Amino acid sequence: MTAHDHHDHHDHHHGGHAHPPPDRMTKAFAIGMALNIVFVIIGVIAGLVAHSTALLADAAHNMGDVLGLGMAWGASVLAKRGRTARRTYGLRRTTILAALANGGLVLFAVGGVAWEAITRIGAPPDVHGPLVAIVAAIGVAINASAALLFAKGRAEDMNIRGAFVHLIADAAVSAGVVVSGLIVWRTGRMWIDPATSLLVSIVILFGTWKLVRESLDLILDVVPAQIDPSEVETFLAGLPGVTGVHDLHIWSMSTTEVALTAHLSVPWETCSPTMSSDAAAEIEHRFKIGHVTIQLEPADAKPCENC
Repeated sequence: MTAHDHHDHHDHHHGGHAHPPPDRMTKAFAIGMALNIVFVIIGVIAGLVAHSTALLADAAHNMGDVLGLGMAWGASVLAKRGRTARRTYGLRRTTILAALANGGLVLFAVGGVAWEAITRIGAPPDVHGPLVAIVAAIGVAINASAALLFAKGRAEDMNIRGAFVHLIADAAVSAGVVVSGLIVWRTGRMWIDPATSLLVSIVILFGTWKLVRESLDLILDVVPAQIDPSEVETFLAGLPGVTGVHDLHIWSMSTTEVALTAHLSVPWETCSPTMSSDAAAEIEHRFKIGHVTIQLEPADAKPCENC
């Protein structure tokens, strides 16, 4: 066996691939967008009539929902496309970009709400409290209903979770606007309207930052939060005959798929022909990593210079 033979012993395991969202998710995107478009129209008209900054901001935030859901939906469609000679992973990573853009949209909308609230809190216009409360309550119902459509899929797909968080955030905004409308109606204190917008914006800011941070981690190929790399390395090092583990990499290919590559040093004379495939199957079972590439190297060989 030559010094170069160890480059030829590797195994690719592609079992357990996560599939793109089913038709149920496609319907969820369509229904969610339709509901939010309806509320945007109602919110803008009612906000102008009621002279409510909070209601207009709520409508603008829901317009962000429409754009965010559209991007998430488009990314899910692109993720179904097969690989090409140039794009060997297909377009799976568009789901990560959509999740990041969705979080960015929320932050952008929150910034607009906060700025408008600050400019009006000193001299708020007369606000029609009852109308604000009624329309905002409709917003709560619409966004909560739309969020439920994405509830089941949010645990496995960050793209779906981004849409879910976005809708829940808007439901919270609308709930805050309901409260502010009732307070304005009962007390006549008009400053409550922009003050509520500012308070809700701060709450949404903290909730959305986590989504943005997770999306950035995926883009930078950080090990997914649900996987402990030390546990994976310990498992590989404990395989029969393995004397060393190096060049271990774990990263997300999309919001639902994780990949792993590793080099294992083993005594060549005791190496099993199915060692790589068996290890890959066990990694999928234990750690939910569906794309596994394991390269075996003679225990007495020097590590690859480029590793």
